Amino acid sequence: MESDKPKFHYVATRKEGEELIAHAEKFWVSNCGCREKGPGCQRSRLDLCLFFDPQMGGTGSDFHGVDREFVAGLVKEAEDKHLIVRPFRYDEDRTRTQGICFCCDDCCHYCRGEEEQADCDKGKFIARTDGEACASCGTCVDVCYFGARALASDELAFEDEKCYGCGLCADVCTEDCIRMVERL
Repeated sequence: MESDKPKFHYVATRKEGEELIAHAEKFWVSNCGCREKGPGCQRSRLDLCLFFDPQMGGTGSDFHGVDREFVAGLVKEAEDKHLIVRPFRYDEDRTRTQGICFCCDDCCHYCRGEEEQADCDKGKFIARTDGEACASCGTCVDVCYFGARALASDELAFEDEKCYGCGLCADVCTEDCIRMVERL
């Protein structure tokens, strides 16, 4: 039987991440431990693990305090580079969020399926596409790191069970036909 206890990591939309950041008073960052240990990230910079308190001490090297302006730059980088907002909780209190990792498929084992997303909850939202308005251009497929979107016979195919609710597909949709709705 699967535990009802929330997992350490969860996926959020960029707007949800911005709301978490707005409620935090102080910030720290470290280099991403996945990027430092893995094959190296070609998509973005290393210092993308954001903490709302210094308790954990970082996931990688160069843990240090930063200001709100620096954090705004992280959010902008995440938007520009199509990074997933993946908050993490306190291990001893999984009702509270301790920080946010900004992830992509270059090194994040959650996106690459190396641990089958075993310790990552899906977000509270799921993508819904208006099939009539969709041009099946494939732009959303390129940023769907969880593999929920694919082009099949020049038409968009979508697998609900694979959607983690990051919202990157909605962010890049040129037809504005993807909406994030609450997961049932």
